[in-house]
Amino acid sequence: MTQIQKKSLAQEVSERLTEGILNDMYAIGDQLPIEPELMKIYGVGRSSIREAIKILSIKGMLSVQQGVGTFVVSKNIQESLEAQMSNAEIEEVEEVRSLLEAKVAARAALNRTEEELKTIKEYLELRNRFAEEKLASECYQADINFHFAIAEACGNKLLKEIYKIASRQVLRVFEISHNNNTDAFRVSQKLHTDLYNHIKNRDAENAAITAQKIINKLL
Repeated sequence: MTQIQKKSLAQEVSERLTEGILNDMYAIGDQLPIEPELMKIYGVGRSSIREAIKILSIKGMLSVQQGVGTFVVSKNIQESLEAQMSNAEIEEVEEVRSLLEAKVAARAALNRTEEELKTIKEYLELRNRFAEEKLASECYQADINFHFAIAEACGNKLLKEIYKIASRQVLRVFEISHNNNTDAFRVSQKLHTDLYNHIKNRDAENAAITAQKIINKLL
């Protein structure tokens, strides 16, 4: 087997391993060779082998059993959540975000730090400024960053990551539905300010209610 050359060693190793699994070089239930053997086969270092195995574990093809070895468990590659979100219909992405919005806002009100609150306020003010100046792309990004900052403050890493992935796709909604117009963002600035104030005052109930109002205006 030829050695890997140049860029993205871990990714290339993962692709070679995938080919091997799909071609039954490694059948389901088989244990992969140990790291030193894989290093010789692919001509890469230990870190590249470990990262390649991690990639395929996340995709659901491999299972790492500590102290035992790495085993092939599936030929079906599980598409990452972000990739699925990217390929989803806008309505599906918005539905996911709607389900998460109130929970994220409520948790942010309870868990936010003063530094996180400061960041939320900075993006709130940028959102308003860009909306007033009719700078559409800057306004859209500031709005996304405002909601990102709230997600960062929610205190639940998994919830935060799922929310952030969904929110990244919301830019598609803005670009398609608002057509470089910031009017809706100027109108909704008060709601966003109310949300900030509820988070500032650690009012989880009203933060959740206000966050849901914001989403309902988008849907």
